Amino acid sequence: MIVLIPAYEPGAALVELVRRLAGHAVVVVDDGSGPGYATVFARVRDLGAEVLTLEGNRGKGAALKAGFAHLRERHPGRDVVCADSDGQHRPEDIEAVARHVTVSGAAMVLGGRRFTGDVPARSRLGNAVTRAAFRLVTGVRLLDTQTGLRAYPGRMLPWLSRVAGDRFEYEQRLLLRAARERLPIAEVEIATVYLRHNASSHFRLVRDSLRVYRPLAAFAMSSLAAFAVDTVALLTLVALTGNLALSAVAARLISATGNYAVNRAYVFGPRGGPGSAWRYAALAGLLLLANVVLLRAWTTATGSVAAAKLLTELTLFTVSFAVQRGVVFVGRRQPVATGAVLDRAAG
Repeated sequence: MIVLIPAYEPGAALVELVRRLAGHAVVVVDDGSGPGYATVFARVRDLGAEVLTLEGNRGKGAALKAGFAHLRERHPGRDVVCADSDGQHRPEDIEAVARHVTVSGAAMVLGGRRFTGDVPARSRLGNAVTRAAFRLVTGVRLLDTQTGLRAYPGRMLPWLSRVAGDRFEYEQRLLLRAARERLPIAEVEIATVYLRHNASSHFRLVRDSLRVYRPLAAFAMSSLAAFAVDTVALLTLVALTGNLALSAVAARLISATGNYAVNRAYVFGPRGGPGSAWRYAALAGLLLLANVVLLRAWTTATGSVAAAKLLTELTLFTVSFAVQRGVVFVGRRQPVATGAVLDRAAG
């Protein structure tokens, strides 16, 4: 295996990790740490690691992709294990993930933490939210979606380089893309290690969280826009015609056309081919029927068309998202090397 470690302003933990990985090929990518950290990188170079230096801080995703490009050129066909530089990943866990990628046939193997013991509240909550959002977006259950310990077979290096993203969102996009293309993902349970409550992390809570949650946020914004169009059209048509059912049908046709175009272009991507339009139309028909039934029920219960519309849309939001993700805009399964994928630690 080759261990790839992206590093930005690292400390002694990086030197200790490289020392403990003696006997393994290690490539360290200096993500523009600057001259103040030259001594650290000199020490890991003296320990036998290759060191690539990027001009300026470009982000973790960019550093990983620079490493992948280097491996494709200098070490073609070799499996790679990505680990963090802050001491959270033990050499024995790195080796366990590396062994699993050689026998599982998976497109990627994650080192999954169960977040037991003394874990910073921010990290525990962040992983729980991200794990739930990922399952909602993809339908795939994973133990740890934020782990930086990941192994990839050599055949995946070209694919890894094609996925967009330069910072922390890159690793989340890799998972989303793999789930979208139905590539097999395996997990190996590893120790949960946080040094000094993760004080060395360069994760920016607000900005990087927005990057990570973008796919779900994009769907929410798309649905909100469709809801606004649908509501305005409904209220206008009810005022003009006095017919609630007919107005609901017409308003939904108007909003659904725009919503399909936006979701296909910006949320789920142009997946599923021409058939996605027919699947979306079928879904829209079913949702329209449910919309009319719920709208009547809520209008009777509340006495307000506007309030009934809001309650109806909130009820149907999750259903719509899940069906669009899993049925309407489903990607084609990509070919991968054969081999059994072992059960994930997540169960």
